Amino acid sequence: MKLTVLVDNNTLIDRYYEGEPGLSLLIQEDGRKILFDCGYSNLFLTNAWKMGLSLDDLDFVLLSHGHMDHTWGLEALTRRLCELRLEGRPCKRPALVAHPEAFTSIALDQCPEIGPLLEPGKLARHYDMRLGKAAQKISERLLFLGEIPRRIGFEQTEGIGFKEGQETPDRIMDDSALVYRGSEGLVIITGCSHAGICNIVAQAMDLTGESRITDIIGGLHLLSPSQERMEGTVEYLRRIGPKTLSPCHCTDLDSKIALAAVAPLREVGVGLEITYR
Repeated sequence: MKLTVLVDNNTLIDRYYEGEPGLSLLIQEDGRKILFDCGYSNLFLTNAWKMGLSLDDLDFVLLSHGHMDHTWGLEALTRRLCELRLEGRPCKRPALVAHPEAFTSIALDQCPEIGPLLEPGKLARHYDMRLGKAAQKISERLLFLGEIPRRIGFEQTEGIGFKEGQETPDRIMDDSALVYRGSEGLVIITGCSHAGICNIVAQAMDLTGESRITDIIGGLHLLSPSQERMEGTVEYLRRIGPKTLSPCHCTDLDSKIALAAVAPLREVGVGLEITYR
């Protein structure tokens, strides 16, 4: 499996791409081309073009959850696919995989919408919609985890924003992740880890029956975490013993420093390419 970072908060030195507060990854596995999250804008398309990568032949678009820094770029991709078809140029009709609640409107403080801009009804004209809470197989070795059980106490959060029709803060039950079963163990690919990275790892191990962890890459949502959560996360990850950690996007510097005591940390930024066996 080859993974390329198209969008992240950071860019790599001497790689002249752009970053934004968001995430988008291109995954190539078993002859399939998979876009995991779309970032906040059209930047993933711009960076892919500069890298010499085409997104006109995507087989899958996977959304980790509904927040704007992961879904608002979907509007730009949909526009791109529409323009290709209008010009009679070749493009695929990708499958769009997500938790069904990922398309619910979310209000946060003074901002009336931080959820997706497009509704499933309109998206169905451009994508093969595969919305569900259950895990979904993307390839023989790549699995979308579906809804993540919230089983670990120190990862319980108060929620972010309010979904349409709800009176309590949104617990972001639509947050999901990917797991790749490699020859040396699991590679866990996250968007924001609102479900809790330990909950995500536990679900990945349960669904695959594999306990070896090669890498965890993506946002870990460790932004000024409580001492209990940070210490609990470090201890949990130390017990499972990942070979590498590749935190990015929504993981702050203090959290990365703490995680460095668990395993070697990889620097992540736009332009990073990793191949997992």
